[in-house]
Amino acid sequence: MSKIFTAAALDGRSIPELRTLFRKAHEEMVASEAGSVDRRNAIASIEKISRAIAQRSANTPTI
Repeated sequence: MSKIFTAAALDGRSIPELRTLFRKAHEEMVASEAGSVDRRNAIASIEKISRAIAQRSANTPTI
């Protein structure tokens, strides 16, 4: 069963850490059956992780 990441659980994680979590959630989604609870959980995590990456990227100064 896949875990749903909450925004609070993602706080303080670096972009590389978030990308690793994203990849793992994506792998779980691909391995799950369509319409299953595991797939819905993985998709929810992917969405939350994507938002966290976007937020961190927007707040990271460019050189």
